[in-house]
Amino acid sequence: MMNDRRALAGRVVPLIDLTSLNEDDTPERIVSLCGQVQTGQMYVAALCIYSRFIGLARKQLFHEHADAVRIATVCNFPDGAHEMAAVVAETQTAVMRGADEVDVVFPYRALMAGDAVAGQRLVRACKQACGDRTLKVILETGVLQSPALIRQASEIAIQAGADFIKTSTGKVAVNATAAAAEIMLQVIAEQGGQCGFKAAGGIRTLEDAAVYLALADRIMGPSWVTPSHFRFGASGLLADVSATLAGTRHTPSSSY
Repeated sequence: MMNDRRALAGRVVPLIDLTSLNEDDTPERIVSLCGQVQTGQMYVAALCIYSRFIGLARKQLFHEHADAVRIATVCNFPDGAHEMAAVVAETQTAVMRGADEVDVVFPYRALMAGDAVAGQRLVRACKQACGDRTLKVILETGVLQSPALIRQASEIAIQAGADFIKTSTGKVAVNATAAAAEIMLQVIAEQGGQCGFKAAGGIRTLEDAAVYLALADRIMGPSWVTPSHFRFGASGLLADVSATLAGTRHTPSSSY
């Protein structure tokens, strides 16, 4: 059983977007986060932080980890309700500061009110602003709730140019769920399998992670599940992964 957990832990590490998106984040906290990007010989996929910390993170990672760890940030976060011009400007600023990836919140409340065009326009504009950087679109599936709306948001985001679709901000009552992930992965498969998937919010243990990996393996195939197509947005998950690889046990916290 422990060997199975270790194998799972080894699979999970390179799929993690190590995340700190707290209003009270400090430079010291970001420096500490940068120190956690390597576990043994493995690196997490990315560091996901607020845009104002990109320069600091880039400086911290420059010497040892510059080529191994990408830097991600968030825009239109967390409520997805900013004006499009402001979101595009925010995205452009993030790219200028050195973000490799941008996670932008889809205007999910507009979709719930019957406006499907707002999301299409926003994703297209942000993709253009990103240039060759990776654009992940956060659908906030726990608020959308309806399978039909989750499917519609997934289709809109992918067709408008999203490189990934992501479950959640981690800032609402219901974040990542297996039911929403299954719908999103099915849409990705239907749309050709080029778009990636990111599960975020509430994934704190290897057992949590295993649920999403099993879904992706079944729908997309195990060879699809690589950092270029699959991510976990998490902070607490790494602690369980690291403890497992070290042969110890970890008690998960309530963090993102």
